[in-house]
Amino acid sequence: MAQLIEKTVVMDAQAIQRALTRIAHEIVEKNKGTKDLIIVGIRRRGVPLAERLSKIINDIEGVKVPIGILDITLYRDDLSHMSYQPLIQETQISEDITNKTLVLVDDVLYTGRTIRAALDALIDLGRPKKIQLAVLIDRGHRELPIRADYVGKNVPTATREAIEVRLLDTDDCEKVFIGEYTK
Repeated sequence: MAQLIEKTVVMDAQAIQRALTRIAHEIVEKNKGTKDLIIVGIRRRGVPLAERLSKIINDIEGVKVPIGILDITLYRDDLSHMSYQPLIQETQISEDITNKTLVLVDDVLYTGRTIRAALDALIDLGRPKKIQLAVLIDRGHRELPIRADYVGKNVPTATREAIEVRLLDTDDCEKVFIGEYTK
């Protein structure tokens, strides 16, 4: 079984916090405030990032922006190729998304396939006025024409490398690193 070996730390806890603070300011500025804004995190690590963005925006604007949780499992284009039974979790978006501005949040933007699946899932829930994308890391290597509106850090990588985001909410530490799989 291949194991991921850490090569280079590209963001520590402080850098993650600074990037999220900048992204929160950019979201408020681009949308001229928080009216009709909903932040939607893609399960797994997009959810705690979405929660943090909402908290930072609340600190800036004094407005609690609603948060949604999106499970894209059934929308993945590789579902039939999986060798295991995927765990399907509930999508939790309590607000009506019709005519709202959604900020979709994920940890790493890579091929664009996860975001394509998320867009399909969101469109099944309603017709938002606008969907924007915020990611902590953009590592390139796109296979679909998808671009993030808000990026914490661009980290060019080789295809053999992996970007690993670790958050205290889901993992044992808070950092982003480039790793490589052993054979």
